[in-house]
Amino acid sequence: MDLPVPADQPQLSATAPAQPARRRDAQPRIHPRMRDGLRAWLLGGLTIAIFLGLWQAASATHLDFFLRFDNIPAPSKVALRALTVVGSAAFLNDVLTSCERVFLGFGIAASLAVPTGLLIGRYRVAHELLFPLTELLRPVPAIAWVPISIMIWPTDWQSIVFITFLGAYFPILLNTLLGTQRVDPVLVLAARSLGASEGAIFREVYLPGALPAIFTGLAVGMGVGWVSVIAAEMISGQSGVGYFTWEAYSLIQYPDIILGMVAIGLLGLVSSSAIRGFGRLVMPWLSAQ
Repeated sequence: MDLPVPADQPQLSATAPAQPARRRDAQPRIHPRMRDGLRAWLLGGLTIAIFLGLWQAASATHLDFFLRFDNIPAPSKVALRALTVVGSAAFLNDVLTSCERVFLGFGIAASLAVPTGLLIGRYRVAHELLFPLTELLRPVPAIAWVPISIMIWPTDWQSIVFITFLGAYFPILLNTLLGTQRVDPVLVLAARSLGASEGAIFREVYLPGALPAIFTGLAVGMGVGWVSVIAAEMISGQSGVGYFTWEAYSLIQYPDIILGMVAIGLLGLVSSSAIRGFGRLVMPWLSAQ
């Protein structure tokens, strides 16, 4: 015998499917990669904020234990000075000049170092011919080439590009060489057993296998290129961010020194980040891991 159902209680149809209960507190999930990127940005911003706070405090209290902060401008003074300097035509021209020198020298270095590193890493004869000369010249700092570059190049612009080329060349070459030598020989034997030619093995096995090391060398070479161009501009240049920074020191314009350093750091960061981003596009298999 069926019991009567109260009138105020909704009747369930026997044929209607049961609806799953929805959680009101359910929130959309954030992609793990986006979450990790946001976390990295927050932690990096926190570190920079702490650094700026300590710098401001040291400049305000004039600490004089092991370091002298009397002449170091506070971040607030540097920020005020940046409002008038960063947008000026002279400063923008210096930034563009340094970028032209770095990108040209880096481009020449990459176009020569990557093929040379692949050849040295792949063929013993090339290794025996070129590697001793590479190891002889590599320990010489790029800045030590400034007197020679001034003598052999007719203009300071060309000599600074040459110094930048030398600074970027050897890191790219050595990383490419290391990446080529680390290619698994089993892959080479497998490709050869399938009838692949030497060119196909070089193109399909060695080059993809060495790409991670190549892009590491490119990022390192870009950083060393910026170091080299700034040092060369300080010594022999008449323009550029390095010249701007050294001129500010000569004229006792201390906030401009900090501005030059910040500009160098930001330019190097953007350049290296662009290389790493391009590397993720070229090597999607690494991003999927």
